Amino acid sequence: MLAAGLLSAACSGGGGSSTPTGPAGGAAGGGAAAPAGGSGGAFPRNETLYTSGTQWGPPANWNPLREWDFATGTKGLVYETLFMYDPNTDKFSPWLAESGDWTGDLEYTLKLRKGITWSDGKPFTADDVIFTFELGKMETVPYHPLWDWMKSAEKVDDYTVKFTFTTANHQEWANHLYSRAIVPKHLWEGRSEDEVMNGVNEKPVGTGPYAYQSHDQDRMVWVKRDGWWATKALGKDVKPKYIVDIVNSSNEVAMGLLLQKGLDLSTNFLPGIANLVKGSFGIETYYDQPPYMLSANTAWLWLNTTKKPMDDKEFRKAVAYSIDTKKIVEGVYGNLVKASDPTGLLPQWDKYVDKNVTSTLGFSYNPDKAKQLLADAGYKDRNGDGLVESPSGGKISLKLIVPAGWTDWMEAARVISSSAKAVGIDIQADFPDYNALVDVRNSGKYDMVINNDKQLANTPWLYYDYLFRLPVQKLQTTTNFGRYENKRAWELTQQLDQVKPEDVEGMKKITSQLQKIQLEDMPVIPLWYNGLWSQTTNSVWKNWPSSAPNTPKYPPTVWRNWLEMGGTLMLTELQPASGG
Repeated sequence: MLAAGLLSAACSGGGGSSTPTGPAGGAAGGGAAAPAGGSGGAFPRNETLYTSGTQWGPPANWNPLREWDFATGTKGLVYETLFMYDPNTDKFSPWLAESGDWTGDLEYTLKLRKGITWSDGKPFTADDVIFTFELGKMETVPYHPLWDWMKSAEKVDDYTVKFTFTTANHQEWANHLYSRAIVPKHLWEGRSEDEVMNGVNEKPVGTGPYAYQSHDQDRMVWVKRDGWWATKALGKDVKPKYIVDIVNSSNEVAMGLLLQKGLDLSTNFLPGIANLVKGSFGIETYYDQPPYMLSANTAWLWLNTTKKPMDDKEFRKAVAYSIDTKKIVEGVYGNLVKASDPTGLLPQWDKYVDKNVTSTLGFSYNPDKAKQLLADAGYKDRNGDGLVESPSGGKISLKLIVPAGWTDWMEAARVISSSAKAVGIDIQADFPDYNALVDVRNSGKYDMVINNDKQLANTPWLYYDYLFRLPVQKLQTTTNFGRYENKRAWELTQQLDQVKPEDVEGMKKITSQLQKIQLEDMPVIPLWYNGLWSQTTNSVWKNWPSSAPNTPKYPPTVWRNWLEMGGTLMLTELQPASGG
């Protein structure tokens, strides 16, 4: 939810999903294949799950409020959420909560499971839930904006909480129900705001199936604990005794570990993985054919609408028609990603796409159409250099920025640059340092930038909030990087937030109007769907999630913020491989 720290999540679910190919964070990944756990001693290989792909530096904290840089597994393996959300079926399942219902127009009542204990043996109660939500009253806590429309969280009894709101933002509230990690009041109360947000929280105490075992410069080690409530209540039991998450050093190291069976699950972007899936290397992906991966987020091309000529919607449309997305999907990614729908909504949200709108207003790669749009809007090549000038005769020279080292995005930016120049638009690919890019993006001092901050979630409202949020601030840190101002679009976005999630038709009525505005004005251009990078081997563990019949359908990942979308349940479905 915060822009800060996204570099550490470069290929994870935490923010950007491109992957640097060089060493990052000083990680000593080269020794990762050894089944010894750094300072934690040896782990029997047939009891240990080795993962990698989320962390680009040594584990730094176990603070579940720092969702952009906590050690992999902090939320999901240790701290848990009230509900789980399955993005494949669009369904919520009670987790720490037994049930939850709107018991009034502005009132939501939550019933908690009885018999749950924290890993230190203390009971889990309503006090913990209320305390966790009230931490959001601190301004630096990421979910602080919740208190703009939450009035109170009150204890009815030890296992019942009543939430009262000033506005019933149903879509946002549903998101909080499965994404807020609940922390123990008895250990967290009394902490200062600085400690709440910046504290390391070493040796965390949670309700989940794993506990802290050890960590080192190049790994995080979790150990299965006794007494996890879900075993008795739901018959769920995680299978690996140890989970060792290896810090990334490079794609090459990750690929080597995978081939040597030193990794069981790699969540890195690994170029060329399609060839390995087709070969006899014992490596599998969710799909056995393109795109191989589940879609996780949309890569968008943001255009700075406060600058000329990006303030002209006809120019923005011309850029959209100029981009050869197929060349990016096939040439850059080797079909590991899918081209985006014109709306940018992920495939899991296809039911919200108004096909009548996209059939009349949608766009696709069409250089002739791009040239025609430019000509009709007065953009002409006046000096014969093959590049158009503005209607007033001014030179147009624009920069498209992506972070240095994000090799797939760098290649994609080059494709966009080449495609644009072919229709007469001078767009140059530029690769600043990540932190420098964030500074100019957030302050609006750029021309074009690729971004994919919004991951798959329970509601497309999150995407429209990302595209249309008003008012535009001096610094735009998480939404509306194009600084596009459309009051009607923002009103519709707020209306969408107040529709109950089960009212699909009510949601579609509003998303249709938003898609019409989006495609008529083209403030942002959706490009492709990044994959939920996931490569597995069956040498030690089997029964991985896949699209094949009679296999689990949970997200095959340990990315941050995905364990509560089924990643934890994946661990309950794994089986030891014969002889493993």
